[in-house]
Amino acid sequence: MASTTNATSATELQTLENRSPVAPGEIAIGVVIGRASEHFDFFVFGIACVLVFPGVFFPFASTLEGMLYGFAIFSMAFVARPFGTALFMTIQRVWGRSVKLTSSLFLLGTATAGIAFLPSYESLGGSAIFLLAMFRVLQGVALGGSWDGLPSLLVLNAPRDKRSWYAMIGQLGAPLGFLVANLLFLYLIKSVSSEDFQAWAWRYPFFVAFAINVVALFARLRLVLTEEYTAALEESELEPISTSEMLDKQGPNIFLGAFAALASYALFHIVTIFPLSWIRLGESQLLDDVLVVQVFGACIGIIATIVSGVIADRIGKRTTVSLMAVLIGIFALFTPMLMGGSALMQDAFILIGFALLGVSYGQASGTVTANFERRFRYTGAALTSDLAWLFGAAFAPLIALGLSVHFGLLAVSLYLISGSLCTLLALRINRHLEASD
Repeated sequence: MASTTNATSATELQTLENRSPVAPGEIAIGVVIGRASEHFDFFVFGIACVLVFPGVFFPFASTLEGMLYGFAIFSMAFVARPFGTALFMTIQRVWGRSVKLTSSLFLLGTATAGIAFLPSYESLGGSAIFLLAMFRVLQGVALGGSWDGLPSLLVLNAPRDKRSWYAMIGQLGAPLGFLVANLLFLYLIKSVSSEDFQAWAWRYPFFVAFAINVVALFARLRLVLTEEYTAALEESELEPISTSEMLDKQGPNIFLGAFAALASYALFHIVTIFPLSWIRLGESQLLDDVLVVQVFGACIGIIATIVSGVIADRIGKRTTVSLMAVLIGIFALFTPMLMGGSALMQDAFILIGFALLGVSYGQASGTVTANFERRFRYTGAALTSDLAWLFGAAFAPLIALGLSVHFGLLAVSLYLISGSLCTLLALRINRHLEASD
């Protein structure tokens, strides 16, 4: 396609004769820092839904109900995210990329810090729950606006035979953010009494999230505001297209791309958040032991994400995603046995799940991005990601825990299998469309 043919390697790309070429290594640093900070914010909230919110904001409900209420609020950010993308794309068209990025990350940091300052239900009553939900929605709106185009620019400027490797780099932010969030909660649980943790220590990760957002903001602004990167973005035609135009001209590609990544996104919170909630409910392990296992799982996820770049460059991105969708479907069949078994079997579910997630998620981004015309890739990648998170991951903890309690762990198996089938079907449709062009 034209977008692929016109893409040149990083060593050949020259914005102007008197400027330096775009350096993929510098872009990669900005991408990893930015994505890690965003995922850290979301994972802090997700873990708090299990460890903190039932006692702090829902003391009137049972532990199960408290976690379900928390997961319902957790999902609100993913619902709000596409609207944030639309809003901040408009801001970028009117005031520029720096205003968009600064305002979105300021909003993200403010909403996260707001959660840290929230009084408990015992102090503020139902208003505390309302404010928690409001801040969560603002987190989603802000995250939709934080898309900076650097992952797309990184892939477009990468050597053709290394594009899957460079596509993997942006995905590293998820396991890195989860690793840091888990380590922080683990440290707090080990360092203070359970009473102090519920009273005040749980707020600390949200303060840390605000600080990380500030660092990430300056790291990304340092890149996107330079002449070299501005020119590279413009030459790559990475434009902030309106959402209405995107849906009108590229709607099928957006939804096809979202469903093509569904196996990975469906597994995402089933591996990272659901096990913690299920184990707390069944009291089959100490929670700090589970956090230790998840730390190791995150490390496996990081390694597997890196490996995905090597695999995909050899056998192809779509083949890799298809293969992983099949393996995730097979893994889903063993969910009742593993999560319903001993502590060792539950740990195996987490560790194996992270290995599959790393390889799958490492290549889930941009699976059908080549279908977009070049000028639509910037906004198209953002909206595709928004919808993949919404359809695949937003309600996963809520659905998995809620259905598992009433119908058994087979419900989790069916959820994962449905994601795998959606991915395989979307990739098949995409292959058919390409063959007919």
